[in-house]
Amino acid sequence: MTGSQESPSFRLAYVPGVTPAKWVRIWNERLPDIPLTLLQVTAAEAPGVLRAGEADAGFVRLPVDRTFFSAIPLYTETSVVVVPKDHLITAAEEVSVDDLADEVLFHPLDDVFDWDSPPGEPAFERPATTADAVELVAAGVGLLVVPQSLARLHHRRDLTYRPVVDAPRSSIALSWPEEATTDLVEDFIGIVRGRTVNSTRGRTAQPETQPGRKRPDTAAARQKPAAGKTSGRNPRSRAAGAKSPKRGKPRRRS
Repeated sequence: MTGSQESPSFRLAYVPGVTPAKWVRIWNERLPDIPLTLLQVTAAEAPGVLRAGEADAGFVRLPVDRTFFSAIPLYTETSVVVVPKDHLITAAEEVSVDDLADEVLFHPLDDVFDWDSPPGEPAFERPATTADAVELVAAGVGLLVVPQSLARLHHRRDLTYRPVVDAPRSSIALSWPEEATTDLVEDFIGIVRGRTVNSTRGRTAQPETQPGRKRPDTAAARQKPAAGKTSGRNPRSRAAGAKSPKRGKPRRRS
């Protein structure tokens, strides 16, 4: 080997709201010699980062360009409206888009929803980020609809949220460039899909006869008595039950 070869590593991008900790922990347990580097990117930046090869795979928000990327959908988030704790909306357990018609709703530039027409009254400006919009909600000048994970990410004690039952929803997927499906990408796919460390799918198939694996005839062989052994009856008992030879009559003394 030459010293010019780079050590293997895995770079994982993820968008705000995603918590990759449990998958990273499993990776470190299974592949301790291959470091995993996390790269947080915005939802808008994620496809470009993967296209440029700056990350091997990423947790992204759908949709993605399926002519270039492979994607495994993982879950769809509940959409919520972020409001001050003393807002009238907090009296309800959930609301609809129509319930927000008279409210000023912020539509930040990094909004992850593909609204046909944003609900509510338009705000005086579009905040640059979701974090900026949350600050404006806390100031009491409007509301914000986001995926629930982003509401939790930007949690404040003076704010709360309620589900919006008919709002668009955002889905999270594991995605990577289809032509760059490396062995390490396959390893991470296996972790995300919950495959065990001994799974034969993906990297390399295990030999047909694995240690501890029972062969098909094992049970039959266990039930069949070995050659030369009796069926379990005691030979002495059989001999005891056999008839004794007849003895002759004793001679009469003269």
